[in-house]
Amino acid sequence: MHGYASPPQKDEHGNSTEPPIGPTLRRFLPYLWPKDNPQLKLRLLIAGLMVLASKGIILSMAFLYGAAIDRMAPGLESAVALAIGLVAAYAGARFSGVLFDNLRNVAFERVGQDATRDLAVNVFAHLHALSLRFHLARHTGEITKVIERGTKSIDTMLYFLLFNIAPTLFELIAVLVIFTFKFSVGLALATAAMVAVYITLTRKITDWRNALRAKMNDLDTQTVSRSVDSLLNYETVKYFSAEEREIARYRNVAGSYADAAIKSENSLAALNVVQSLVTNLMMAGAMGYTVWGWSKGLYQTGDVVIVNTLLMQLFRPLDLLGMVYRMIRQGLIDMQSMFELIDTPTEVSDAPDAAALSVSDGSVSFDGVSFSYDKERQILGDLSFHVPAGETLAIVGPSGAGKSTIARLLFRFYDPQTGKVMIDGQDIAAVTQSSLRAAIGIVPQDTVLFNDTIGYNIAYGRDGASEAEMVEAAKGAAIDGFIASLPGGYDTKVGERGLKLSGGEKQRVAIARTLLKNPPILILDEATSALDSRTEEAIQSTLNSIAEKRTTIIIAHRLSTITHADNIIVLDNGRVSEQGDHNTLLKTAGLYAQLWARQQAEREEVSA
Repeated sequence: MHGYASPPQKDEHGNSTEPPIGPTLRRFLPYLWPKDNPQLKLRLLIAGLMVLASKGIILSMAFLYGAAIDRMAPGLESAVALAIGLVAAYAGARFSGVLFDNLRNVAFERVGQDATRDLAVNVFAHLHALSLRFHLARHTGEITKVIERGTKSIDTMLYFLLFNIAPTLFELIAVLVIFTFKFSVGLALATAAMVAVYITLTRKITDWRNALRAKMNDLDTQTVSRSVDSLLNYETVKYFSAEEREIARYRNVAGSYADAAIKSENSLAALNVVQSLVTNLMMAGAMGYTVWGWSKGLYQTGDVVIVNTLLMQLFRPLDLLGMVYRMIRQGLIDMQSMFELIDTPTEVSDAPDAAALSVSDGSVSFDGVSFSYDKERQILGDLSFHVPAGETLAIVGPSGAGKSTIARLLFRFYDPQTGKVMIDGQDIAAVTQSSLRAAIGIVPQDTVLFNDTIGYNIAYGRDGASEAEMVEAAKGAAIDGFIASLPGGYDTKVGERGLKLSGGEKQRVAIARTLLKNPPILILDEATSALDSRTEEAIQSTLNSIAEKRTTIIIAHRLSTITHADNIIVLDNGRVSEQGDHNTLLKTAGLYAQLWARQQAEREEVSA
């Protein structure tokens, strides 16, 4: 199981290796050529025709230019109108080439953007389908960077493949054919050989540069991950006065990135020098050969211009070959990383014949459930209990006993290794996850809010809820008075992860959100742990009243909040050590009674 997208693969020498272009492009072709969208297919065909038209016009420019030069020979002054016409045609051809290039871009833009959007949406949807284990292990900054690079590389790579590599190949073939039939086979072979040398040298130097860029990108990812992680833990940094420590760590990774970036950019000079050397040697040789042919009466004056123009037009896109090759290879790496996200298997998925959960009463049962996050440590062992419909079950026990794990299993964030979790007699592994989670509401101990308004966070409990229902839920959570005191009211921004609110305020928002959802099964995971005593009493009465109407599971540390529960189970090392109501468990004088006595003594000390 991947915690996050894998970096580029390494060879035996530790150098980054790029994925093959074929398989990656085949993964992407369905987005570029969608079966159910003939309009996008038509746009792609039109863009291809524009490419051919542009290249055809560009090739004709050399002959128009050469013919104009030939008409300027001594004794042809009377044909000046024809020469001017050829020059005008040459200018018109230049304009037409630019026109068709831009029409091509207009036709293709929708194709590229839609393909990029669809792939990005699929990646985003798959991330939400992955298990909680994946998201607990991920590095948010790295995942964000992978998606950002992958989506950006798609449009760029398609542009270079379709509108640079393919047209240049077409133009090279056309130039070789022209040289063969108009000049000589030797000139065509020499041109092909020099282009081969040009491409080989460019590829070797670019591969060297790619290794430098791969290292630079790895360091860039580390820099972003380091900064995001540090800023997300802003409060922790402040608690331990670790600003200088964090700055030093960031300075180290940023400095390493700067060194790698300098080496990468400096290597561009070597590439440019080598490319220019090959290009000018080819130009000098071909034009020298043409001048020699002219001196022998084999060629006309304008033929020198034709050779020069054709080679200039051929090497103009080839001058960008290093950048194009690097962008395509880097694009392949970025796309492959994004496809690895898509290929990350979902640990918890719906069965092929899964039906929607049908909740009639809302009873909950755990039958012989054993679960562990890893093989080294078992959390729950052969756990069994039953919560009748409409009753309240409280789960208590020491830290690490598996209390919160029960809630995660009930939401089916994980599947148990053995045993069943059932609602109204239905194994939750056999129903759809969406219907299961729609039937359960939770007020978690650690409330995380969206970086939006208070109103948005409360209304998130039920899509389509009215403003009146949202306000009523806020009243039920005893947060309406606090919201009314804010200048922005329900439009007040809560900040990233709700950091602008206190712990108690965030928890009350979570309670309001769950009240708005109004589920038949309710889980209260330390729902009032962050509240002061007065607010806790007000909300506790609200929670007790709504719990009477539904099946409720309370995960509690403070035993004073669950004395009203119909049944209490005491977990110890993932197993039920005691079970009964509050009074029964006190009489048993077991673990529950010890916890109760300890907490009562602590309260008396605080009161004293």
